[in-house]
Amino acid sequence: MCSLSECCKELGAPIPNKPLIFLKPTTTYITEGQDIRFPPNCKEMLYEIEFGVVIGKRGFNISRSEADSYIGGYCVTLDMTSKDHWLDANKNGHPWALAKAFDTSTPIGRFIEKSKVSDPTNVQLWLNLNGKQRQYENTGDMIFPVDYLLEYVTQYMSVEEGDLIITGTPPGFDTVHKGDVIEAGFKNIDSIKFHVSKN
Repeated sequence: MCSLSECCKELGAPIPNKPLIFLKPTTTYITEGQDIRFPPNCKEMLYEIEFGVVIGKRGFNISRSEADSYIGGYCVTLDMTSKDHWLDANKNGHPWALAKAFDTSTPIGRFIEKSKVSDPTNVQLWLNLNGKQRQYENTGDMIFPVDYLLEYVTQYMSVEEGDLIITGTPPGFDTVHKGDVIEAGFKNIDSIKFHVSKN
């Protein structure tokens, strides 16, 4: 969840020495106009703004020095988490699938061309909940920069064109309620807006 150092400080958690990797299927994706929905047996759901990296071509064992050539673009992304399932998984040593991979848990924005992001290590992430700022942090604070993440992930698995790697959230993530409105974005680049279903 946290790949930015300030987020670890907020949680009182140690800064990790390697990334924590989990998978989210494409069935979790929604785009603007579709609502975020609570999954079954979830009373608390968390919002997380994340820097999305869109893969441009297939790769395996990608080095940091060549990582940029595998990036096709970027995407404003939300990583919604069922807190109930997440706490239960952590308590019992189980995977995070039910906490992270439920339908509508990955709201995504438009594809952002690579040329629109001049420096991926200096992008201001922001998130407002019902008009109030909740998250505001720069990608320069990431513990693991994008090139490192690509190198790390592709030691174990191939990436394909169109894959989306989301890179962790800043401090300030918290719960949403039914009927809430989430707005988020990359400052001066792109933004998204999603509603949490009232049903």
